Amino acid sequence: MATWANLGLQDSSSPLMEQLNFFHDHTLLILTMITILVGYIMGMLMFNKFTNRFLLHGQTIEIIWTVLPAIILMFIAFPSLRLLYLMDEINTPSITLKSIGHQWYWSYEYSDFLNLEFDSYMIPTNELELNGFRLLDVDNRVVLPMNNQIRILVTATDVLHSWTVPSLGVKVDATPGRLNQLNFLINRPGLFFGQCSEICGANHSFMPIVIESIPMNFFIKWITSMTN
Repeated sequence: MATWANLGLQDSSSPLMEQLNFFHDHTLLILTMITILVGYIMGMLMFNKFTNRFLLHGQTIEIIWTVLPAIILMFIAFPSLRLLYLMDEINTPSITLKSIGHQWYWSYEYSDFLNLEFDSYMIPTNELELNGFRLLDVDNRVVLPMNNQIRILVTATDVLHSWTVPSLGVKVDATPGRLNQLNFLINRPGLFFGQCSEICGANHSFMPIVIESIPMNFFIKWITSMTN
């Protein structure tokens, strides 16, 4: 989850978010180099007194400053396209979770099991325990097994919502009358927090998402206790 004075991205909890972190650093390095080079050239232009009265055109330099940016853009575009296709890839899922956005809470259905569905509301501040997270904790967490391919189907019943968990690199729009799907894998146990990321009304800020990632044997015990 995001912590105080954290200016960067959250620590990744999935292979996809790890790749997004790498791409962010890669692009930032290229932007830093461009900024330094352009800043240096502008500084030199302002502070030196050299002139060339006979310079009418420069064929060579014009080719260089056209081709070089195109090559730099390719170094950004190819990794970006690779990631876009990776994010759309649907591997064989072990579990399917359906998430339904409402004003202003989430409903969840475990499609592989009979009668396993629940609503997830934010815990109000006056009911929060001392170790709870204000505006982030919910009464019913989404429990998922780690190191398993998980497919999530996202829709809404009323207005546009967006099911977002930053540390997993997951953001899916919840659109009424439409079913969107995404695939992800959680590679460590823990609690992962997210929030609705689409303006959806007065209480848009108060419909958080909490995923509890646990090993498969504990997940089976949880499923058994929920379905009995």
